[in-house]
Amino acid sequence: DEEEDYMSDSFIKQDVRPGLPMVRRVKEAIQKEEKQKEANEKNRQKSIKEEEKERRDLVLKSALGNENKGFALLQKMGYKSGQALGKSGEGIVEPIPLNIKTGRSGLGHEELKKRKAEEKLENYRQKLHMKKQANEQAADQFRIRFKNKQEERKMEGDLRKSQRACQQLDMQKDIEVPKETWFWIEPEEEDKKDEEDKEDECTSSDLSVSEKLHILTAYLRKEHFYCIWCGTTYEDTEDLSLNCPGDSAADHD
Repeated sequence: DEEEDYMSDSFIKQDVRPGLPMVRRVKEAIQKEEKQKEANEKNRQKSIKEEEKERRDLVLKSALGNENKGFALLQKMGYKSGQALGKSGEGIVEPIPLNIKTGRSGLGHEELKKRKAEEKLENYRQKLHMKKQANEQAADQFRIRFKNKQEERKMEGDLRKSQRACQQLDMQKDIEVPKETWFWIEPEEEDKKDEEDKEDECTSSDLSVSEKLHILTAYLRKEHFYCIWCGTTYEDTEDLSLNCPGDSAADHD
């Protein structure tokens, strides 16, 4: 065979774009690989389990014939193909499906596995519920502590206000020494701005802040006819009892 001239029409009409031969070779390799897979699949021998499954599916899909002894007995008793079982025709029409067990686990394993999963889920739900309850209790306790702290700070402010009023009213009556040392506020203590120091001042004795406030309020009402909650000095005991709602902040709310 003579070599073709590179100037002939057969060479001129060829597609000589860069990279095109490589693309063709890749496509040919993919097609060859697919054909090889198809050939291997056809020539592959089926396993015993696969053959058994195919035979079983084929038998289950086919209807029972007269050669089946059970079906023959049903026909003798008047049964017809497609009819429901039972004297009144209330039974099943289709046969009970066949469930093939393929795993190696023993009987009842699936039920046990399902029960354990349900128990695990229930335990998880209980933990979430308990955690939610604990968070709610912690939030309630925080709100209670915060409210008590606010009430305590307010009570401490009322006590200092009562101490200042007591000192001023006592001095107006030329009383130089308070009836109780904590009835007045010391000058150096009044200038303190640290909240912790103020708290220590109010709790310096055995009496609580509320007890001190109650005693000092009663003293101001009895000695000076003064109500810290009204901010008013009354003329006498009768005027105080008639015009003042009470001797506590709750009575004046």
